[in-house]
Amino acid sequence: MKRNGLVLAALAAGSMAAMLAAPARADEQVVVFAAASLKNALDAVNVACEKEVGETAKISYAASSALAKQIEEGAPADVFISADLDWMKYLSDKKLTKADTEVKLLGNEIVLVAPKDSKAEVKIAKGFDLAKVIGDGKLAMGDFKAVPAGKYGKAALESLGVWSSVEGKVAQAENVRAALKLVATGEAAAGIVYQTDANAEKGVKVIGTFPEETHPPIVYPAAQTAASKDKDAPAFLKCLRSAKAGELFKAQGFTVLAPTQ
Repeated sequence: MKRNGLVLAALAAGSMAAMLAAPARADEQVVVFAAASLKNALDAVNVACEKEVGETAKISYAASSALAKQIEEGAPADVFISADLDWMKYLSDKKLTKADTEVKLLGNEIVLVAPKDSKAEVKIAKGFDLAKVIGDGKLAMGDFKAVPAGKYGKAALESLGVWSSVEGKVAQAENVRAALKLVATGEAAAGIVYQTDANAEKGVKVIGTFPEETHPPIVYPAAQTAASKDKDAPAFLKCLRSAKAGELFKAQGFTVLAPTQ
């Protein structure tokens, strides 16, 4: 019995030592998972919010779908900013966000882009000849089964009655920035991306804007995750809604939906 007690004491001491030796999570820094299309604007906002938050946040950019799945699997994110409502709802339904912190933050548009030296011209309307614009090339899009920009793009093409004419020419990318890069490098003849992405890439030009009624509203929601215990996460979310953050988002082409605080 005495030996067992000594063993338990040793194990307890060892566990305590391991806990003390293990690197603590950097709770001094807010960890943000954000849609890839936010990068230019959110990088600027992050710097502008440093004073209010206490430090700049650590931001990981990827497709909203990939980030939501990572949070579901336990990735240590404090704030999630999605490029659509569906992936926020996916986490919210699983009680993985703090529902009272969810806010509809930004809006956007989807556009058709081509390489900057392209001579392509098009008027986006019902039945427009997108196949002719693409020719023997590819149409770059985010994965239309998961990536918000891809889903919006497919919905628009279906609404306009041209999806079946280009479906076999679609080059699906892991996120909208990857799709944009395919067009900028000439690997795709055209692509469907957000207006804000087109604004940020000098290697492409916008040749058409998809009417709002052809696809679901493009909304970027933000929320603190349920697992977050970072004391500065609420300050970061609040700063996203500040007037100065709003101006930075607008400068990149976003529409600010949430009232400023």
